[in-house]
Amino acid sequence: MSRKRLVIFDCDGVLVDSEPIGNQVLARSLEAAGLALSIEEVAATFRGLSMKSVVDWVARERGLRLADDFLSGYQDRLFVALRHAVEAVAGVAETVATLAMPVCVASSGEPEKMRLTLGLTGLLPAFEGRLFSAVQVARGKPAPDLFLLAARQMQVAPEHCVVVEDSLAGVQAARAAGMEVYGYASTSEPDQGRLKRLIAAGAKPLQDMCHLPDLLAA
Repeated sequence: MSRKRLVIFDCDGVLVDSEPIGNQVLARSLEAAGLALSIEEVAATFRGLSMKSVVDWVARERGLRLADDFLSGYQDRLFVALRHAVEAVAGVAETVATLAMPVCVASSGEPEKMRLTLGLTGLLPAFEGRLFSAVQVARGKPAPDLFLLAARQMQVAPEHCVVVEDSLAGVQAARAAGMEVYGYASTSEPDQGRLKRLIAAGAKPLQDMCHLPDLLAA
């Protein structure tokens, strides 16, 4: 029998295809605040990080203190954009329905964002009551705190958990938590080097979400 007892999914870029939308809105929001970063730079720098970590990075690396209402304004614009365009990651609904073990979500995003995107894509019922956010822990990814919280709440030992992540910070967090991790990057991913970086950080490769059940059963 498999040692695996729980699959912990990241949300953005793993369950819902929200990363391109979020990167575009964040790039525009930062530009309006006085920091010009391309969408590609935003994606490479902030993928997998909480918005608190984004704000901290801007202050630390660029010396720019964002306005107190920056996060609320960004979230308002993001939610409008998500309602118009967000979709589920290809094959993920069928994959989650096929898994023969409990699942949950552990995301750097806020609970409201998770509920919005999972609700819009029809995935929320599969994870209802099992959504864990970086706002619940002292340290976000790449620290292990969020994944350890999810395992504790789901009453599964870390060594029996499997994480599905698309970010370097997420892979690092899962490894630090003592969990097996799959690094997801589809074959249509513009940055094909990202999968290599996830593997180098300790992830097993996953390029088609439909392959996950067989990989877990192996």
